[in-house]
Amino acid sequence: MRIPCPLCGPRDSREFTPKGAAVFAARPAGEDWSPDWHDYLHLRDNPAGRSEELWFHGGGCAAWLIVERDTVTHAVFGARLAAEAGA
Repeated sequence: MRIPCPLCGPRDSREFTPKGAAVFAARPAGEDWSPDWHDYLHLRDNPAGRSEELWFHGGGCAAWLIVERDTVTHAVFGARLAAEAGA
């Protein structure tokens, strides 16, 4: 699988580390442990199909990217810098 890094060009996926969905849930209020914290920390969606994911280009420019890809076919549709997306 090749990922089109906006800074380095198309690169092999082995240069990157996936960090999960590029959807950021709001942190629960308060500092005490609650079921809301459990959900925030441990429950994640695992969609099949087209999704946006956060990837780190550790083997290259060290940029954080939002990669749009299909989780079933592994087809990559594009990537953009996370800093430009406000992530």
